[in-house]
Amino acid sequence: MFTLTSLNLNGIRSATAKGLEPWVAQLRPDCICVQELKAQAGDVAGRFEALAGMAGYFQFAEKKGYSGVGIYTRHEPSTVVTGFDCPEFDAEGRLVELRFDTPARKFSVISAYFPSGSSGEDRQQAKYRFLDTIAPHLARLQAERDFILCGDLNIAHQQIDLKNWRGNQKNSGFLPEERAWMSRLLAHDGEHEPLVDVYRHLHPDTTDACYTWWSNRGQAWANNVGWRIDYHLATATLAAQALETSIYKAERFSDHAPITVRYAFGL
Repeated sequence: MFTLTSLNLNGIRSATAKGLEPWVAQLRPDCICVQELKAQAGDVAGRFEALAGMAGYFQFAEKKGYSGVGIYTRHEPSTVVTGFDCPEFDAEGRLVELRFDTPARKFSVISAYFPSGSSGEDRQQAKYRFLDTIAPHLARLQAERDFILCGDLNIAHQQIDLKNWRGNQKNSGFLPEERAWMSRLLAHDGEHEPLVDVYRHLHPDTTDACYTWWSNRGQAWANNVGWRIDYHLATATLAAQALETSIYKAERFSDHAPITVRYAFGL
C-alpha cells in the first residue's frame, strides 16, 4: 500500500509550530507533498531537511517568504526534478517531482503550487500563463510515465467544490476559464487518457465534507464556508488503485487541511 498526503503549509515554520510533525509521524505516509513553504534553502538547512524521519526535496522561490514546494519521502528517489523548464514560474518555486523508477515501471510523485489570481489582474494573467504552460508539460509527462500530482491548484472545479459557488463566479479560483481548463485536463483529448481527480473518483457527490481551504476572513472555518482546491491528480492506471481518501480536520496546521489517499500499490 502507498499512502500519499498533500498539504499547503502556509509557512513551514508556522505549520510545524502548530504540531504538524507529530501528526505526520503518527500517520506514517510514504510521501507528503507540501506547498507554500514560505522559506528559502537557508531557512530549511539544519531544521527542516527532514520531517518525521522522511527526507525532504524542495524547489524554493527566489523571493523571500514566498511560495516554494517540497516532498518528504521514506523512499529514495531515482531522480529529482525541480521545476518544469519555465523560467517565470520556476523562479517562484512551483513544482518538484520525485521519480521512483525501476526496470518494471516509471512512476513519479509531483508537488505543485498553482498561482493564485486573487490579488489582482496581473496575478490572474500570470495564473493563466501558468495553466497554459503546465498543461502541455503534464501531457508530455503522461506520455512517458505514470504520476500523481498533489497540490494546491487554486481552482475549485465544480459547484459542489465550494460553499458559496453562486457568489464566487466572478472571483479567481472559480472563474469559467479556470474551470474549463480543469475540465480539459480531466477529459479525453483524443491522444492521452485524462488525468483523474482522485477525490472525486472516490467521492463523486460529496459537498460540505470535501473542502480543504477556508478563508481567514469572517467565520469561514467555524461555518465551514470552504473550497476544495487541494487535489490528487493521477494517471488512470494509478487512480484505479485508489482505495480511500481522507481530509484531516481535527487539528489545524494551516488554513488548508491535509488530504491523504491510500493506493493499492507499493514502492
